Amino acid sequence: MENRDKMKAVVCTKYGPPEVLQIKEISKPIPKDNEVLIKIFATTVHRGDSRMRGFDIPGPRWQLLLARLFLGIRGPRKAILGMELAGEIEAVGKEVQQFKKGDKVYASTVWSGFGGYAEYKCMAEDGAVALKPSNMTFEEATVIPSGGITTLGIIKQADIQSGQKVLIYGASGSVGSFAVQLAKIYYGAEVTGVCSSANLELVKSLGADRVIDYTKEDFTQSDETYDVIFDAVDKYSGDFKKSLKNTGIYLNVDKNSDKIKKKNVNSLLKELTELIEAGKLKAVIDRTYPMEQIVEAHRYVDTWRKKGNVVITMKPND
Repeated sequence: MENRDKMKAVVCTKYGPPEVLQIKEISKPIPKDNEVLIKIFATTVHRGDSRMRGFDIPGPRWQLLLARLFLGIRGPRKAILGMELAGEIEAVGKEVQQFKKGDKVYASTVWSGFGGYAEYKCMAEDGAVALKPSNMTFEEATVIPSGGITTLGIIKQADIQSGQKVLIYGASGSVGSFAVQLAKIYYGAEVTGVCSSANLELVKSLGADRVIDYTKEDFTQSDETYDVIFDAVDKYSGDFKKSLKNTGIYLNVDKNSDKIKKKNVNSLLKELTELIEAGKLKAVIDRTYPMEQIVEAHRYVDTWRKKGNVVITMKPND
């Protein structure tokens, strides 16, 4: 007989390769007065999940020591990873006003202690949670919140104007694929995407005016200059400065994401919902795995070859 006070979750108690992830039965959370209890139907394997699991944190030694103190000494302090989710509200706290039982929602857990790798998650109603776009499945919706909020929050820092030239480095990844769409469709920029040869057609399909294969061409070696250069994967090691116009702006996914304020994430998610329902933003899904194959999913993300997003399903598609 099913124990309704328990749930399945993917637990990470120590740093290491994908095999450190284990599916366990743990206590089901109970929502506080200002929280909703979400039954999760889909989540993702974000690059951030992979980095935390393996403690793959870039930076000098002092930063790594600080990261250990913040994330956990021997293993992640938050043992249930998972930065995004989509599902249905099963219960609401007595003070909740915006949501009701049965609402289909999607959310980012980055600002609320993670926890997407489970059958249930409690979220504050004023957190990064919103009604799921009506024109998306749970699997499509779950790839939007964290990458979408991060991308929109960063791109807003550049105040892109219509007709400006924008280069997206790492244009086929989770953040990069959103950046191409937002810069082109939302802001009306002239977009150049940089990716590998295997992903050229994908980036073109997202609206890029031009695509550069980084395995064959270094964009800094041409005379072309840009109003905005966005490193969406924090992997470019060359000198980008000569490719920026005098008034140009350089954005970096890791450095500029720190400037996104927690108080703004709910409004950013609602803005993304409006764009999706208006047909101006779409999900890019590479592969989908059931929860039982979470280790295989992490192995794939560790290859750095994913195109867009990797989804984990808890329930058949709606």
